[in-house]
Amino acid sequence: MSKPKGHDMVKSWKSLAAVLLLAALGFATPSAAAKFDGDWNVQITSSNAACVSSASVSIEINNGQVASNTAAVTASGRVADAGAIRVTLASGMKRAVGSGVLAGTSGSGTWRAALCSGTWTAQRI
Repeated sequence: MSKPKGHDMVKSWKSLAAVLLLAALGFATPSAAAKFDGDWNVQITSSNAACVSSASVSIEINNGQVASNTAAVTASGRVADAGAIRVTLASGMKRAVGSGVLAGTSGSGTWRAALCSGTWTAQRI
């Protein structure tokens, strides 16, 4: 048998490093944003007389990704590791964008839509 050439050894080491990196990524801890995972009840309010004064929406956060818990409202967005959240809610042709901060089991922020704006508060269910 012949000995592996230098080029083959380098190629083997690169392959081994790639396998180890992929294994490490597979076993990495979830992002810190996952600490906000779960079901949340969001109370939306507006002081604008032309808008609905309040509403409640249920959302789910899974590994920092926001999704809706109901078919009537589509929710999407992301929670950063420190709790900053950006969310888009849509129902039919209506669309609202919100931002704020989650901390522990609650959160708050602001939202805006085409003709309305307001605030929101959230509680983990």
